[in-house]
Amino acid sequence: MTVQSEPRTDEPDDGAEKIDHPSRSDGFVKGLSQAIGGPLGEHAVRQDAPGGRWSGGFWTASRIVLALVCLTLALHWVQKSPCQDGAWQNNVQYTRFCYTDVLALYYAEGLNEGKVPYRDHPVEYPVVTGYFMGILGLPVHELGSDRPEINQAMWFYNLNALVLCVLAVATVAVILSLRRRRPWDAALFALSPALLVTATVNWDFLVIGFAAFGLYAWAKQRPLAAGILLGIAAAAKMWPLFVLGPLLVLALRTGRFRQVLVTAGSTLVTIVLLNLPVALSYRESWNRFFELNTERPIDWGTLWYIGRYLDGKWNSGSPGDQGPFQWLSDNIPTLNNVSYALFFLACLGIGALGLLAPRRPRLAALTFLVVAAFLITSKVWSQQFNLWLLPLIVLARPKWGAFLAWQLAEVGYFVAFYGELLGAGGKQVFPEGVFVLAASLRLVTVVVLCVLVIREILKPEDDRVRRTYDDDPDGGVFDGAPDAEWLRRRRGDPAPLPVPASVAGTQ
Repeated sequence: MTVQSEPRTDEPDDGAEKIDHPSRSDGFVKGLSQAIGGPLGEHAVRQDAPGGRWSGGFWTASRIVLALVCLTLALHWVQKSPCQDGAWQNNVQYTRFCYTDVLALYYAEGLNEGKVPYRDHPVEYPVVTGYFMGILGLPVHELGSDRPEINQAMWFYNLNALVLCVLAVATVAVILSLRRRRPWDAALFALSPALLVTATVNWDFLVIGFAAFGLYAWAKQRPLAAGILLGIAAAAKMWPLFVLGPLLVLALRTGRFRQVLVTAGSTLVTIVLLNLPVALSYRESWNRFFELNTERPIDWGTLWYIGRYLDGKWNSGSPGDQGPFQWLSDNIPTLNNVSYALFFLACLGIGALGLLAPRRPRLAALTFLVVAAFLITSKVWSQQFNLWLLPLIVLARPKWGAFLAWQLAEVGYFVAFYGELLGAGGKQVFPEGVFVLAASLRLVTVVVLCVLVIREILKPEDDRVRRTYDDDPDGGVFDGAPDAEWLRRRRGDPAPLPVPASVAGTQ
């Protein structure tokens, strides 16, 4: 028998009753709360304001979370400060854990010489990232070219850091807007140790911010705006395209295709329009990103890197005595095909899960699984890619225990990664096995998160978000939608319950 989605309710009284209190609902937080007297009592004096806002004078839950993310980002800036002058001598960028691509590529991409991205120098990133680099980098060079007292690299990094941190705060604001009845969920993001150490290692928050805006637009049933925003994000780095897969699966499950087609179409058109000027005028420079990803060998910390290390324990690596991962390392085209095939099979499995689960999965849960599957199977998993998963896991499974285990594994990998960089430069810090262990723990904790998300899809009664909301607050037109007729017939279900007028009007 199908578990029908309950009608949406937005009445203030109902919203107030469903405010989540983590000291009661989250076992990890409940245990920590014992240090300050235990969970919030049933008769404690508190205010649950209309619309799901927890209020306590000026310091509302949302303002506390926003203040926390600002504090985390400020500490991140301090942590990166030893590298801001660009005078990286004696491996200070590794020994102080302050390396950032943003500063390094100011020189590597020729911005310090006034070179225009793509026109004067090929760029290893998609076009929106290249545009962003040029928009900030060229004025800094122009300002500093006649003023030797200006440290151009420092100005460039700080301008980028300011914009990226604003986008990080905006991402938290999006989470708060999508979880008005669960404002403390956003604290997982705000207090993330991985955020503390990797926020401005690269331009990932340029992508994450626009992707978050796109998900927000979808949740508010603005499919055209969602597509444009996701298109901008995907033209900066490709992974936001993966959102379209879960949208299609949920459209198949509910029969609501029109909005998904609008979003998918506007996403693709936006990507084309943003790429076209560079692709037509500077084809070779534009193609650099695709060539690099095709030719790139196994990168540090990936599943393939771990496998190659283990192969080396049993095989010499010489022709005729190679393990499978060693062989793939020497045959990059085959490695690419194997990686793509594994990701495709994972997506098929996630699609089947989305269609056959006892209750329609939430959009955030499916999107998290797809992006995680890409990272697990990819031959490249840079240290800052953990940021891609951060807002998705907060929306998909806002529970502290496994989340913190993953975060600690990410910090362990971050530290081990810099030790490995020092070793590659001739200054051995620890055996390579330590780095492989850190990479393995990162991989395992992400797999565990995937398993936990899948378990809650199969057992929707354990989904904490659905204990607070009737269905899927991120789902847009899918929120409150019954399964499509073809799926009900396949399962032999009775006719669905009538759809409330407030939901039917969005179909």
